[in-house]
Amino acid sequence: MKVAAIQSDIVWEDPEANFARLRPLIAAAAAADARMVVLPEMFACGFSMKTDAIVEPPGGPSSTFLFDQAHLHNIWICGSLPELLPSSKRPHNTLVIVGPGGEIHRYQKLHPFTFADEHLYYEAGEEHLRLNIDGLRIGFFICYDLRFADEFWEQAKEVDAYVVVANWPKRRRHHWSTLLRARAIENQAYVVGVNRVGVGDDIEYSGDSAIIDPWGETLASAAGDPTILFAEIDPERVADARRKFPVLVDRKAPGSAR
Repeated sequence: MKVAAIQSDIVWEDPEANFARLRPLIAAAAAADARMVVLPEMFACGFSMKTDAIVEPPGGPSSTFLFDQAHLHNIWICGSLPELLPSSKRPHNTLVIVGPGGEIHRYQKLHPFTFADEHLYYEAGEEHLRLNIDGLRIGFFICYDLRFADEFWEQAKEVDAYVVVANWPKRRRHHWSTLLRARAIENQAYVVGVNRVGVGDDIEYSGDSAIIDPWGETLASAAGDPTILFAEIDPERVADARRKFPVLVDRKAPGSAR
């Protein structure tokens, strides 16, 4: 599968402006034969805690934008947005994944970023999400989730690639890059890490998006400008890495005797 990671600047709390910026980038990714297009966390509004102003219901403007782009370009596309379900008191930071045939899936961020008070405005998710798309098994995560290795370990044997969307600040950029590579190496899986660039609410974002293979080699990377990264993701390369160097076979379950 050819994957495109769109590293974009996000206009603060202005979905329509962000849709306008993203349309030509998504079209360019599709024209380059990307089968899956990945957008940053909170791609339509930025990492805002003003949930009263930005929250959307299921089927709101941002998820409709994803649906329309998937249909228009015959692609899978995903990005996170502030979504309030009828059964919830507060919105979730929800990664919405849409397929070209109208398929729609949701992953709700497991770990709200308490350092920025995200837990006061967004509810935590409770379940992982794994999808099989064109024979590629993919697990999905959002930003702060990247710091919790056990969540990735739990899925590793059933996953060929992880997608991690983020609004990760420049001042912790070394953590972002290091953890992306670590998650790839320790789980012998591809990692597609997609971060934003620019400034939002006085916080600077450096991008540093990357696509890393099961051996920890960087297939594509970006610095601090809006751009599109492309890489081919091959599940057979995952299987080959795991046959040649069987780390996952030797991994013990948490709490097991040693």
